[in-house]
Amino acid sequence: MRTIIYYFTGTGNSLAAAKKIAADLGDCELVPIASYMDTTEDIVPPAGRVGIVCPVYDAGLPVIVAEFATRLSLAGTRYVFAIVTLGGTGVSALHQLSHIIQKKNSRALDAAFAVKMPGNFPPVHRPPQGKERDVILTAADKQLKEISARIKKGEQVTPGFSLLSSLMHLATYRFFAGAVHAGDKDFSVSDACTSCGTCTQVCPVKNIVIEKGRPVWQHHCEFCCACLHFCPVEAIDLHSMRGTKGRGRYRHPALKVDDMKVQAGR
Repeated sequence: MRTIIYYFTGTGNSLAAAKKIAADLGDCELVPIASYMDTTEDIVPPAGRVGIVCPVYDAGLPVIVAEFATRLSLAGTRYVFAIVTLGGTGVSALHQLSHIIQKKNSRALDAAFAVKMPGNFPPVHRPPQGKERDVILTAADKQLKEISARIKKGEQVTPGFSLLSSLMHLATYRFFAGAVHAGDKDFSVSDACTSCGTCTQVCPVKNIVIEKGRPVWQHHCEFCCACLHFCPVEAIDLHSMRGTKGRGRYRHPALKVDDMKVQAGR
């Protein structure tokens, strides 16, 4: 059965997961969700099986993913699955996605999975390094292999439940979603900046331009923090909660700048 996997990624965890699932399933196309950000019509996947893979933000979906899901028309799709990658809690994102799909298509997700991967939002998670990171990624790869087998069999898998995740979603997500696009006001760039332009290349929603040799955010941010993590000299910081200075950076070891350019349509 032909499969399309729609993905969104900031630091590569979700893209790495999508690639592993695609390789196991075969006859699978990976499509960036960001490629639909400038369209308004319904999205009709030309495939019998459809997947959505994305990270968890504030115990919910990235706003760009939630908006995408409202336009996903699945009348011709036989099987729909979703995978969220997370560093802590967040299975409520799967319930959110299933609800959006149910409202649009009168059918819920057929299968929903949460995969623990290295946490990479420095104000909350100090990104793991070395062996600690590799242990997490190895466990994730094993889980993804098991998920692929379940998807191949067409298993019905309901989203898991976490009271903490549900409470966090209720308490914080609507504030996150309402303020996310202007959240880039909390980014800053230091004199260490070399004007290399990497931040503009990796931003999936083209939210950064270089002016007078410095990055300038354009206030349609998704808070994926790709700019923060990819900066080769760590000149970018995020000033929210405990901040990011001295708290490390992360990107999936298989992720390259070219992968992010593809996602952004560059």
